[in-house]
Amino acid sequence: MMTDSSSYFSSIKRLSLCLRLFASHYRHAPLQASAILLGIMLAVTLLIGVYATNENAKQSYGNVSELLSQQARLSISHSTQSSIDESVYFVLANAGFNTIASIEGIATDEQGRLWRVNSSDIIAAISSRKQQDNDSNSSYSSTKITSTNIPLAELIGGKPKVLMSTSQRDRISNVTNQSNSITLNGMPLEIIVIDDSWGLGSALLADISLAQPLLNMQGKLSYIAVFGSSSADTVESDEQFIARLTDTLTQAGIDTSKLNFTTQTREGESLTALTASFHLNLDAMSMLAFVVGLFIAYNGVRYSLMKRQKLLVQIMQQGLDRHTVMLALSLEILILVFVGCVLGFIVGLQLSQWLQPMVAITLEQLYGAKLLPGIWQWQWFVQALVLTLSAAFAACIPMLFSLINTPLAQGAQKQPQNQRFNIIHWRQFVIAALLLLICTVAFAFTEEYRHSLVLLGILSVAIPLLLPQCLHWAVNVLSPLMPKGLWQYVIAETKEIIAPLALAMMAMLLALCANIAMNTLVGSFEITLKKWLDARLHADLYIRPNPNQIDALTILLKQDPKVEAIYDQWTIDSHLNRITTPQTQVPIHLVSRDHLSLTETTVFKITADDFWPTFTSGESVMISEPLSIKYQLDIGDKVQLSQFDQHHLTIGAIYYDYGNPQGEAIITQSLWQQYKLPAKPISLAVSYQGDITSLQNNISQKINLSSAYMYSQQRIKTEAINIFNKTFSITVVLNSLTLLVAAIGLFSACMMLTQARQAPLARLYALGVSRNQLRLMVLVQMLFIVLLTCLVALPTGALLGYLLIHKVTLQAFGWSIAMVWDWGAYFQVVMITVVSCLFAVCLPLYWQTRKPLISSLQQEAL
Repeated sequence: MMTDSSSYFSSIKRLSLCLRLFASHYRHAPLQASAILLGIMLAVTLLIGVYATNENAKQSYGNVSELLSQQARLSISHSTQSSIDESVYFVLANAGFNTIASIEGIATDEQGRLWRVNSSDIIAAISSRKQQDNDSNSSYSSTKITSTNIPLAELIGGKPKVLMSTSQRDRISNVTNQSNSITLNGMPLEIIVIDDSWGLGSALLADISLAQPLLNMQGKLSYIAVFGSSSADTVESDEQFIARLTDTLTQAGIDTSKLNFTTQTREGESLTALTASFHLNLDAMSMLAFVVGLFIAYNGVRYSLMKRQKLLVQIMQQGLDRHTVMLALSLEILILVFVGCVLGFIVGLQLSQWLQPMVAITLEQLYGAKLLPGIWQWQWFVQALVLTLSAAFAACIPMLFSLINTPLAQGAQKQPQNQRFNIIHWRQFVIAALLLLICTVAFAFTEEYRHSLVLLGILSVAIPLLLPQCLHWAVNVLSPLMPKGLWQYVIAETKEIIAPLALAMMAMLLALCANIAMNTLVGSFEITLKKWLDARLHADLYIRPNPNQIDALTILLKQDPKVEAIYDQWTIDSHLNRITTPQTQVPIHLVSRDHLSLTETTVFKITADDFWPTFTSGESVMISEPLSIKYQLDIGDKVQLSQFDQHHLTIGAIYYDYGNPQGEAIITQSLWQQYKLPAKPISLAVSYQGDITSLQNNISQKINLSSAYMYSQQRIKTEAINIFNKTFSITVVLNSLTLLVAAIGLFSACMMLTQARQAPLARLYALGVSRNQLRLMVLVQMLFIVLLTCLVALPTGALLGYLLIHKVTLQAFGWSIAMVWDWGAYFQVVMITVVSCLFAVCLPLYWQTRKPLISSLQQEAL
């Protein structure tokens, strides 16, 4: 026992000695530890920043709640109109159901900006929230609402006051000079700021007594939220609960066939499914940045181990066993990864706080999803730590074994590394070529965007693996062409620095490819969207009034002699069933337009030969491209709509649609009328010979319709492009951050490489090469490698862009985009890379060449 105990303490002592030796090494070479920590921190920062943002968004979908209130069990809305009569609410409230009446609408301020206004019975909402807090012993204090000094009596009395979250108030402080008031639809309103924890998001909240006149919805509601608070509600199923609601309304004489009952679970799941591709794209970008950061960290670890190769052999010659050295090196990596993860996790959470408002705006405008205030979970740190440790050890263990197994008799000299790296680079090239071949074959068979993203990820990893061997070949081609003397030496030594720079340049290539691909996607999509809007918008003014204002609006427009034409559009929610698989219920918008609008504004992707005759006769239907791709519907397929009992329709045409995240189907006006669908159109389009502003003012004065419900052609185009820019803004930000991470990695690698080359540069200086010539030589070498990397990045980045457009985006969103080469953006990215290279080389090179000659020559002995 004594022998075992002493052996154990001896092992601990040797391990402690080895760790102290490594710590002393890093005190003398802090740049090496900094490079490792920087790479890990940057990788984890972007991974956690996007992961936290996505998780908070998905959690918000699963906790769809009423503003200032608790999570509703279900909501009731009208199946064919945008509003529901408030008598439904009174019937349910009088019957004892726990309900909240809600109104949602859009209002405009004096500058023409749009504001989303939500309203409810604030007293009922707060009471419901308090009940939830009491039942669940929530840490949220229900008395917090009183601490904000909300004048409840004035709110429920219809006073012009609205509630706004603190974060939203901070965002608008740059665009409005008024600190506590805003004018919407001509009505001045006082702003009351409340805490973000109440989940208002970017909405304005008013009491229903104010919202009805503000949004011109007297006697109308957008929907009714129903809560399950009683013991009976918790026992019965959703179907039983809906049946009890239906019986209550039927007994009160209300026609329930025109009402939709949507459960909270179904609403959360639909939001999750609708936004899945958006979040998946963010995940892909964060993983890309994570990989780039790991390249930097691995480059630092490799450089540190290479610099200590002689030291490791020497301490093993002094009696330290290989297992102890291996364990010490593993613990060193573990400590560095842990510290880097902690730093990256903290900065990543801060990054998430910055990214979440951008995501919230995109999701609210595209999908109507509200994001709740963000929280963090310790499990995220554990996941990042495990992932980073796994990647770090997977990358470093082969190198550790190689160093540990170095013959001790060869420790007196530095071993040549080029031959080993040449073999590694050739193997990488072969592996990359095989991966490219596999991806080429697999892309031909993928139909699911998740599979395409996986293949795109494999391709993104394969492309950097090609780079070192390509650099070797380029140097070999140029070497005979250079004049003898210093310049031939420059090219010859370039071969020597490819190996230590390979990982940094691979990370830069990966970031460049992602940047070029994303610029191609964004530029192509913007041009495609503008062309589609030009073809789709044919009228001068588009109006979407409340249903009870349609008749008055139609009469007013017909009396105006400057109105050339009025175009109608009808829209209701529906479900589409494929006849071959009738169990598939696809939620869609069922649309009908006048014949002139259909023929002039529909941009077809493909049509059947006899489409127009069959469509006009009510035998066929046209569907949007996203619906076609998502559910694999094609020309000639038989479908059935939920409003039509046994009437089967044939898909006769597929048209482009970039403005509706949900699928859409269009039927002829005669078929709409045949099945007695809502007779009143939901929106009107007007061709007008005159000033559009005067027409809008006339409509607002005559029928009291807010300008928020009237859109000129130019306004629609402007807002569509703004939404487009906001949609891609977070992706562009992440893309830029990835490029920044790669630039930092290049700077770190150049700093370490310049430090390692002090002795060779000093020997050249001793042989008569001036300092300026040395600086020019190193600069030319680095620029040569960087320009070759950019040369590889241009075609490979364009390839990734092509696959993003024609595979991932098409499968994920159902959008066909014409690929456009954005040479200006490519040139900009290359220039950013070259400038980063110049900065990364010049600064450390200047520091090193300013050192005394003898100091640099002494590095030879280290």
